[in-house]
Amino acid sequence: MTNVLASGVLAILISVIFGPRVVGLLRRYNVGQRIREEGPAGHKVKSGTPTMGGLLLIIATVLPYLIFSSYGARSLAVLGAMIGCGAIGFLDDYLSVVRRRSLGLRGRWKLVGQLLISVGICIVAVHEGISTRLFVPLVDVHINLSYGWYVLVFLIVIGASNAVNLTDGLDGLAAGTSTIAMLAFTSMCVIGFQVGQRSLQVPGEEGHVMGAGIFDLNQQASQSLDMAVLAAALLGACVGFLWFNSYPAEVFMGDTGSLALGGALAGFAIFTKTELLLPLIGGIFVVEAASVIIQVISFRRFGRRVFLMAPIHHHFEMKAWSETKIMFRFLIVASVFASVAFVLYYVRFDQYV
Repeated sequence: MTNVLASGVLAILISVIFGPRVVGLLRRYNVGQRIREEGPAGHKVKSGTPTMGGLLLIIATVLPYLIFSSYGARSLAVLGAMIGCGAIGFLDDYLSVVRRRSLGLRGRWKLVGQLLISVGICIVAVHEGISTRLFVPLVDVHINLSYGWYVLVFLIVIGASNAVNLTDGLDGLAAGTSTIAMLAFTSMCVIGFQVGQRSLQVPGEEGHVMGAGIFDLNQQASQSLDMAVLAAALLGACVGFLWFNSYPAEVFMGDTGSLALGGALAGFAIFTKTELLLPLIGGIFVVEAASVIIQVISFRRFGRRVFLMAPIHHHFEMKAWSETKIMFRFLIVASVFASVAFVLYYVRFDQYV
């Protein structure tokens, strides 16, 4: 448990200490954000702000994990999903900077990259014996998707990464909501570790319920601890990044950071078997993505817009809400969503296996 706390603290320190150097380096090489012409007028002043700050997020997550983890297959798969999605975002940011416009990597190539990442996750899942069943909270039933689960993995990866990317439109919004989501996942992984430890001490109780032998329980506890270490590291990295990304932002995470965060969210949901809780854990991301889908469908089908501008945080900007007001209210909503998800997990944690 000490490793979990140490991982989070170290990630914060790395972000805060090396943040100014990373920002300075990005400024030196003119790695500035390109603002879309159709975006809110108030965002024009942000043009040229250093982007690709997601590199700091990734570094501040990876180093604590390498120091404090036992390199379990599941946590490595989540880390791989984060780095893989971050690499796609990095290429997108790089092309955007080189071409000096807001459009970078083509969508089809992003999908190819996300498909390859999903295949990698599925390979590890099969090796680790991850169930293809989904536990449905409240009604307490399991749904066996069989091979359809692997399709779901791909949908989770592209959905989570793109949803976080859409949310990254205000200073501190994506990092702040990701902090809340990572706090929920850290807590869930800690519960998994504690249950495994208790089962080892009294195998006739939880061990019987979870249908596992002593070796399996030890492995499960170790895997859960590793996942908690990684989640805490990413939590700390997001907190440290907010030091520079809060309004007015000194640096943006860019697609490098937003896609990496989305990949990590997807990985945690898959390997903690909380696929159906992910829409609550990342509630704001779902709201942001849904607002874009609704806007597009409404305009193409009926020729009218539901929101003044999508994603929805721009709608509130157009209604003269300040960035800080939007961010803090969205964080409150995100906290409520994540709290509900945690309670649903806590009361029936033995079924999420």
